[in-house]
Amino acid sequence: MIRALLVALTAITLAGVPLVRGSAAAAQTPAVWNGDIITRDADWYASAEAGRIADSVLRHQSPEGGWPKNTSLIVPPEAAPVSENAKNTFDNQATTLPMAFLARVIEAQQRPGDRAAFDRGLDYILEAQSASGGWPQFYPLRQGYYSHITFNDDAMVRILTLLRAIADGSGPYGFVDAERRARAGAAVARGVEVILATQVRRDGVLTVWCAQHDEQTLQPAWARAYEPPSLSGNESVGITRFLMSLPDPSPEVVAAIEGALRWFEASAIHGVRLDRFTAPDGSADIRLLEDAAGSTLWARFYELETDRPIFLGRDSVVRYSLAEIEQERRNGYGYYGAWPERLLRQDAPAWRGRLDRP
Repeated sequence: MIRALLVALTAITLAGVPLVRGSAAAAQTPAVWNGDIITRDADWYASAEAGRIADSVLRHQSPEGGWPKNTSLIVPPEAAPVSENAKNTFDNQATTLPMAFLARVIEAQQRPGDRAAFDRGLDYILEAQSASGGWPQFYPLRQGYYSHITFNDDAMVRILTLLRAIADGSGPYGFVDAERRARAGAAVARGVEVILATQVRRDGVLTVWCAQHDEQTLQPAWARAYEPPSLSGNESVGITRFLMSLPDPSPEVVAAIEGALRWFEASAIHGVRLDRFTAPDGSADIRLLEDAAGSTLWARFYELETDRPIFLGRDSVVRYSLAEIEQERRNGYGYYGAWPERLLRQDAPAWRGRLDRP
């Protein structure tokens, strides 16, 4: 019991929560393990708190070099056990976020253990790249859709963004050795090649991407029962934005971006809104309503051949209306969103301006 109490107290301390009300620590904003962990003031990464969190992050690193998903790395492993299903993944910012955090602590504190863990994580990422140039959801590989090229939830885009910063030596990544920086740059080049190769062409016209592509054939592929081979109105945004970030895009990259932008414009659904309401049985539900004053939305999945929005529940049956799938999925998954809006209205004009394109 005493050991359990000590573990719990350690977890609370590492989470940045003061043990005593009114202490000096209470005046500080405690760190939380999410994307904000890499947006704090630069001097914070030199703090004792950042060092304690880095200690916990290192203890969560697997023998292979990766990190788990859906886990607060602020809490030490013995206080937050990780299931086998969550280990060694790039899903939900796993591996890429701890790498980005450690780089900031390394820059500020120069702790040898942090540098060794970072290098091992980078080697793990580079090893996980498939022969075709993409990255799976889990590595070492698992059977099923987990081995596909995973654009889903921006997993591959996050990897490429990290590797490009490492290759450039930009931000906090100046400490990375020249050999690993060169390998990172080569991996990014191969990643861009597979992005161009997986962009769906229909009658010779470039469209967008599926959330996952077969790692060998490069064709759109199934993931979970309700995630079919399709054109993605969500993940394609992150891919397009990454291509826009390339400083000297080739004509092929420019064509890919312009093709995606045209598809986003053509696939927009105008004059609609999502309405959350209470069903007759008292449960929460959601529906799509026509509304002349409504917003512009995009579907998560579009039929490959027709650009028609499609909806699948856990039975994997294609339907053409959100109302036709089960209530649990309607409310538990994002089938509609405004994902491309900022890309079209802000990012695209800025990108064309940088290239001096109309």
